Amino acid sequence: MAEMIRFLPVLLAFILMFMGIPVQLALLGGALFYFGVLNTTLPMTSVIQSLVSQGMSTSLLACPFFILAGCIMNYSGITTVLLDFCDKLLGHKKGGLGYVNILLSTLNGGMCGSATADAALQCKILVPEMERLGYPRAFATAVTAASSLITPIIPPGVPLILYGIMTGVSVGKMWTAGYVPGVLLCLAMMLVVYLYSHKYNWKGNRDKRASWPELGAAFLKSIWAFAIPVFIIFGLRSGFFTATEGGTVIIVLALFIGGVIYRQLKPAHIKPILREAFSSTANIMLIIVSAMTFSTYLSWERIPQDLAAMLMDFSGNKWVFLIIANLLIFVMGMFLDGSALLLILTPLLYPIAAAYEIDLIVFGMIMLVNLYCGCLTPPFGTLMYITCNLTDVSVPQFVKYAWGFIVAMLSVMLLMAVFPGIVTFLPNLIYG
Repeated sequence: MAEMIRFLPVLLAFILMFMGIPVQLALLGGALFYFGVLNTTLPMTSVIQSLVSQGMSTSLLACPFFILAGCIMNYSGITTVLLDFCDKLLGHKKGGLGYVNILLSTLNGGMCGSATADAALQCKILVPEMERLGYPRAFATAVTAASSLITPIIPPGVPLILYGIMTGVSVGKMWTAGYVPGVLLCLAMMLVVYLYSHKYNWKGNRDKRASWPELGAAFLKSIWAFAIPVFIIFGLRSGFFTATEGGTVIIVLALFIGGVIYRQLKPAHIKPILREAFSSTANIMLIIVSAMTFSTYLSWERIPQDLAAMLMDFSGNKWVFLIIANLLIFVMGMFLDGSALLLILTPLLYPIAAAYEIDLIVFGMIMLVNLYCGCLTPPFGTLMYITCNLTDVSVPQFVKYAWGFIVAMLSVMLLMAVFPGIVTFLPNLIYG
């Protein structure tokens, strides 16, 4: 009986989530129930103080800085310039706008790092244009939702920062590790578009390939946008700035590009930029401190250690553990937001991965791809509902096309598990 009581906060948190309570409040409710009712050893004032102090870590400043940088870039004209380049590069092919959609998300990943922001933006820009050119609205919605999941994998994705902070892995290494998986996801999703477009004979949106002078002019115009991720990695590797300081550097760079180079950023944009940045930051920071408080409860009850011992006794080797862990992540990803689930499962699973001598960078990338794959799946896939609501597409219509992209993401995840060098190649090359 006592063994079951220690899991009551976990049960309470899940009950609150299924009742529609926001994830952060559900986690906080479970933790406060534990420290307020089940275990009163620690005074509640100390719990609240710990809750506040956990959000005051300087490492976490990278999150609001890069969120603000992403919001600035959404108003700076960078996305428009990148869209023009992608269109000239791939718009003439069968399914051309599908390729453009995916490539734009991949390039945009190095700018804003937010899947939700990328999906919302492309739902407004590309989905109506794709529908006008004869693509089914459900396919346009599915490819937009799927491609936006590349965004948090490509630096400076906030989930990469959170995973690095929780596991002690260098954020710089996590960022450099994200490029190759991001490119593989891009290529795998393009293959899905190729198969769909040839099956249904969807035409390109351009009559012919752009000439080399046109392509060169589009590239030169977007060179400032391409320079941002290069500048981030160069600055981190050279020691010019840390990950947190890099956020402020990118804010200044985004303001310069949007206001001086492209001249799209106006004083009228300041208010919506700050509103979006504050809203996103508040949501993420509340999830972080709630998850950290919930993790404190888990540590007090030694649940991660007991789970690790149980899984190691049951699995016997790292491959069985990886299968079990990824099945757990995939199923839970169907019900919970990816960022929240990252904060819940990372403290539970990464010690076990370390015990099996699995590279934590590799495990982190596998975990992230799997988590965000769940955002496309019923019954509660986050991005599935966001994009379907924005484009007025039903879930069954969405799933008809989304399953191909889900298979593509799972294939890349399997590839990383079997060939971990795919993930570690760049970090080892840059950091040694």
